[in-house]
Amino acid sequence: MEGGVDWRGAGEQNSRMNYKDFAASGNKPRVLRVLVIDDDKNIRVTLTACLEAMGCSVAEAANREAALLAMRRRSFDLAFLDLRLGNEDGLDLLPDILTENPNLEVVVITAHATISTAVKAIKLGAKDYLPKPFEPSQIRYVVERVMAVKKLETEVGDLRLRLGEAVPVEDMETHSQKMLSAIEVLRRAADSDASVFLRGENGTGKGVFARALHRMSLRRENPFVVVNCPTLSENLLASELFGHSKGAFTGALRDQPGKVEAAQGGTLFLDEISEISVNLQAKLLRFLQDREFERLGENRTRTADVRIVAATNRDLEEAVKSGRFREDLLYRLNVIEITVPPLRERREDIILLAERFAAFFAQVGGRKPPGLSPESQSVLESYPWPGNVRELRNAVERAIILWPSPVLGPEAFGDRIAGGGASAPFVGGDFRLEEIEEEHLRLVLAKAETLEDAAKTLGIDASTLWRKRKKLES
Repeated sequence: MEGGVDWRGAGEQNSRMNYKDFAASGNKPRVLRVLVIDDDKNIRVTLTACLEAMGCSVAEAANREAALLAMRRRSFDLAFLDLRLGNEDGLDLLPDILTENPNLEVVVITAHATISTAVKAIKLGAKDYLPKPFEPSQIRYVVERVMAVKKLETEVGDLRLRLGEAVPVEDMETHSQKMLSAIEVLRRAADSDASVFLRGENGTGKGVFARALHRMSLRRENPFVVVNCPTLSENLLASELFGHSKGAFTGALRDQPGKVEAAQGGTLFLDEISEISVNLQAKLLRFLQDREFERLGENRTRTADVRIVAATNRDLEEAVKSGRFREDLLYRLNVIEITVPPLRERREDIILLAERFAAFFAQVGGRKPPGLSPESQSVLESYPWPGNVRELRNAVERAIILWPSPVLGPEAFGDRIAGGGASAPFVGGDFRLEEIEEEHLRLVLAKAETLEDAAKTLGIDASTLWRKRKKLES
């Protein structure tokens, strides 16, 4: 027993309970994290055994101090709280543990049940009330109810994210060998807890890969949480990730858990990881190494069981050389690397994706999915798609909204695509080498932050690139 807390997990010794059926079906039950707070050791042992038999991960605490210590070390879904903790009143502890974890489901247990104490417990934030002695069926009911609530919360969060994106769910169907190879690596990585690093240009579908990895993994019943790194300042991003305490900064009116805690047991997707500051990189490195962190404005160390998936469209090796990104953090993130190919390198998927987007947006608009004329298919396959799948999706959505015909012709996709698609050069097409070089220069210059970065990517000096760019602009 460490610090008054007896740590028990639903590990191998407990995996015999209900796990064979889940293994056979390819699913894994969500592991509920439960804290048992009772000064009676026999009650703690009995209740823990009952909960572990149901597949829960259980920690025990005999008093107030041990309970708060447990709460600060990890997050819990459910707590059983005895009303009598030695000479202390368990109800006095209830507000404190709910301050530590506002989303905690608390069930008060007591051998001295009265209506007045039950009402008081509910008013203070408890969700249920069990008199001693209780039956295993009562405990199972509580566990199943909380598991149902947590599952519903995850599903609602997932639905909100989908509605916010307002895009069709991609099922990873592909005819591209490059995509098939990337998906195979994704499948092999899914059942591990190793960090996954997704590389690729903007709009290639790195977020789709991250979500697919989560769905394939053993963490699929737990949250999938996204943090878009470039959208926030350093302090706000630190708060978004790790949370903050009341008064940590102007506007911090209450304690707020971060996305790390929200992703407990699941997957945290850090999009455009290259944009975080060096100071925040150090905090993230510590979390990756030890799974420990502190909220802003707090000195309490917390832990979380979270899988990290990171994505970037930048050359992080160059960022390491220039001192903008920590090399040790790159190594920690890049345990399993997957490169998502750009759309111009998977042209066999363009019509497949276009038809899928057309069907989705037509259904949203309450109309029959239009077809693609042979001419429009040729235009779509020839266009270089610098914005990748995202650009294709937007082009199809625009065509569905503005083009009422049951068949989409080239003109439905606008002059930029229809007018320039047939002549837009791409590798392997019937184009002169000079045309290929010019197109490549444009794409690299569009992505790079500076001329020097673009020159390094191209393997030429900055002065040579400057002259080539001037020639392009002339």
